Amino acid sequence: MNLIEELRWRGMIQDIMPGTEDLLSKEVVSGYVGFDPTADSLHIGSLVPILLLVHLQKAGHKPVALVGGATGMVGDPSGKSEERNLLDEATLRHNQEGIKKQLEKFLDFGAGERSAEMVNNYDWFKGYSFLNFIRDVGKHITVNYMMAKDSVKKRIEGDTGMSFTEFTYQLVQGYDFLWLYENKNCKLQMGGSDQWGNIVTGTELIRRKAGGEAFAFTCPLITKADGGKFGKTEKGNVWLDPLKTSSYLFYQFWLNASDEDAAKWIRIFTFLSKDEIDAILAAHKQDAGKRILQKRLAEEITRFVHGDEELSKAIETTEKLFANQHASAESLSVEDLEGMDGIIKSDFAKQKIETGIDIVSFLAEANIFSSKGEARKTVQGGGISINRKKVESEKLKIESSLLLHDQYILVQKGKKNYYLVKAV
Repeated sequence: MNLIEELRWRGMIQDIMPGTEDLLSKEVVSGYVGFDPTADSLHIGSLVPILLLVHLQKAGHKPVALVGGATGMVGDPSGKSEERNLLDEATLRHNQEGIKKQLEKFLDFGAGERSAEMVNNYDWFKGYSFLNFIRDVGKHITVNYMMAKDSVKKRIEGDTGMSFTEFTYQLVQGYDFLWLYENKNCKLQMGGSDQWGNIVTGTELIRRKAGGEAFAFTCPLITKADGGKFGKTEKGNVWLDPLKTSSYLFYQFWLNASDEDAAKWIRIFTFLSKDEIDAILAAHKQDAGKRILQKRLAEEITRFVHGDEELSKAIETTEKLFANQHASAESLSVEDLEGMDGIIKSDFAKQKIETGIDIVSFLAEANIFSSKGEARKTVQGGGISINRKKVESEKLKIESSLLLHDQYILVQKGKKNYYLVKAV
């Protein structure tokens, strides 16, 4: 398999250094991607770098995942408008463990020359003194070279400026590549297109300090057709950890993609062949209302990240909530309601419902909205349904007669967000 050809038709190559394709065709190559350990779970923004490593391994090469324990203490200015918070060592170690567990689901860490490996740059930076670093590494890269990088230019010309810590980040990341080149025979670095400047600094350092030749390519940053930020919902990041984002909500994220986004994402985020994807796109075009494209995208990626069992649960919950929108909520059994995996569940004082509480206060007190003002506005705009019936007036009282099985209220906020409130 020609790795670069495969990634090109999938739309996963943005910048590539000359000679990269030749290198990959003539030897088993160690290639790495850096992961930022600012949380103990990766989110779907990290899926592209994960997939680059998976494709690399499938093509017969060796993937190396670098977790930036040292760089996590510094902060990367690429694509950022301000300096981020620095993490302590204990937090970083905890986060790295969580990330490693996730990567083990996608990559083969077994024995053999092509098995995946995980490294932590804190291991080679912790004993490296500042004086030694600026003497051994700093002298090889000029300030003019560093200042020419877009990530540096934008920040220096902006209002907030840039700390010396962040300015040196590209040297620190460049040294990672040099260290891996010298100690692990790693000749390739991959990453998002916002990393190109940092990556090239690494190849330059290898050339100037080690007299070697290293290669790189980047993939485009994933965007949404409507201009919204990829991987963000109103609840925040879409995480790979099911405890942070349930498999149901994960599945829903992909299911709700626009036609334009889904057509692009099915190439990037699945391993379906070109012929299979072309057939899915053609079937979708025949009847876009059936959302064949989005369903297949959501299935493939939920299975890849969460496995078959979680995919089945996500589909089951989706069907209960959406398949028969016209059926009354009374048709849902206690088992149906309790078994809905991934919808937000909360308890509410039964006594308040028995005495009757207005819809706006109920929505705010049940934490479905952060304020009564926000709840009132959504009710007035027709954006709330109780037990599958649209709320027509903010004067509606939530009382015992509305309880399903004398215990539950199913709240729908907007088109996609469901909450199950249990009266206790």
